[in-house]
Amino acid sequence: MATYTKQDSVELDLLLQATGQSDRQAFEQLYRLTSAKLFGICKRMLMQRSDAEDTLQEVYMTVWAKAAQFDAERGRAMTWLTMVARSKCLDRLRLGGVDRHMDPIDPDQLSRPDEPDPVELARDQQRIDECLSNLHNQHRTVIKTAFFDGCTYHDLAVRTGVPLGTMKSWIRRGLMSLKACLER
Repeated sequence: MATYTKQDSVELDLLLQATGQSDRQAFEQLYRLTSAKLFGICKRMLMQRSDAEDTLQEVYMTVWAKAAQFDAERGRAMTWLTMVARSKCLDRLRLGGVDRHMDPIDPDQLSRPDEPDPVELARDQQRIDECLSNLHNQHRTVIKTAFFDGCTYHDLAVRTGVPLGTMKSWIRRGLMSLKACLER
C-alpha cells in the first residue's frame, strides 16, 4: 500500500482505534498495512538496517501502548503513526551511537530545481507535494532533509556550508510559507 486512498485512511483510523481498545487482530492488521512504510521512514532517518529494525519495534510497542490516545478528529492514523516513528528515530539519534547523515549537501542542489521526492503522508500527500513545490529550492531541500534525515539546524548549516542564523531563517521562512499554503 504505497499511497493511501480515503477508504484506506478510514480503515487505518478504525484499526488504530480498535488497537487502542487492546484488539490484537486489529493491531496485527495495522502492522501488516503500515510496517513497510514506517520501516522506510526509520531506515531513511537511521541509515543502518539494524537500527531501523530496532526502532520499528519500539514504534509498534508505543503504538500498542498509546493507540487509545489517537483521535481521528484531529488527524489521520498514518500521520499519527508517522509522527511516532519519526519521534522514535529522533530519540535514537539524540542518544548517539547511530550513524548520522552528515554528507555535504551539494550547493548546486540548493539553487537548481529538482524532482520532488514523494512526501508520504496519507491523505495530504498530494497537497503537501504541491505546497512544497511552491517553496524556494533551498527552503524545500533543507526542510525535507531536516524532516527525513532528522538533522538539527547545526547539522544542516554544516552540511550546506551556510551560517547557522541563515539556516534557521531558511527553515523558518520555508515552514511559514508551507503553513500558509496548506491553510489555503
